Amino acid sequence: MTPPDYEYLRKLLKDHSGLDLSADKQYLIESRLLPLARKTGLSGIAELVAKIKAGSSAHTVQVVEAMTTNETFFFRDKVPFDHFRDHIMPEIIKARANRRSVRIWCAAGSTGQEPYSLAMCLKEMGAALTGWRIEIIATDLSQEVLEKSKAGIYSQFEVQRGLPIQMLVKYFKQTGETWQINPELRAMIQHRQLNLLHDFAQLGTFDVIFCRNVLIYFDQDTKINIFNRLARQIEPDGFLVLGAAETVVGLTDTFRPIPERRGLYRPSGVRGVLAMPKPAMAVGY
Repeated sequence: MTPPDYEYLRKLLKDHSGLDLSADKQYLIESRLLPLARKTGLSGIAELVAKIKAGSSAHTVQVVEAMTTNETFFFRDKVPFDHFRDHIMPEIIKARANRRSVRIWCAAGSTGQEPYSLAMCLKEMGAALTGWRIEIIATDLSQEVLEKSKAGIYSQFEVQRGLPIQMLVKYFKQTGETWQINPELRAMIQHRQLNLLHDFAQLGTFDVIFCRNVLIYFDQDTKINIFNRLARQIEPDGFLVLGAAETVVGLTDTFRPIPERRGLYRPSGVRGVLAMPKPAMAVGY
């Protein structure tokens, strides 16, 4: 791949998805896009770039999806789900006792392991949520991964990563070499295609927002912008859950960390106040 083609693809990805690849990540683009080019009958990345420059929106979508399909697995990192079960939901249940409803947004739902992990946590709470209205909205940039999430079908390898055996037996049905999550849990998740760079006000307000392992790929200004917009979509007493390598500290005053609970934040009541920006740094995979 020539340097001009690489720079063109870097800009394309930044503009369409927020993905901010550093100058030394050419190998990553080649490893993801060379198979894509060949699969679509093209000779290589140069021809793929030529198609996009000629106005092929289909190839643009394919490139963005190939580069932004990120790894996920059930109960990933465990700690956020412990927080959800032991801290977030007990507080929400008390605070929403009259309303008896909870809205949760998985802002990078990917192939569904995160939203389904949350659905299983809620099911395990049993009688405490009887009669409650529960909404889990799972969004992702990639329509392809959303379709997999809707189907709720996973390989033996996928269900062995992070999923306790008792939950596999309780909530999944085996068909041949695959496992499908049961219809009751699938019905708990609403799927919508969404680019976090675009307006998401139409989603409404949420009690809990999981936005994990996606902001690490954005530059600093984009992170600040997204945090400030997330603050407008969360209830004043809601919870924001970030990935282990992500933080609001030094970026925005709209959220404050909860002491002793890594990755967990609450709205500060300040809307859209920026911290002093630092020089933007490219963050790669």
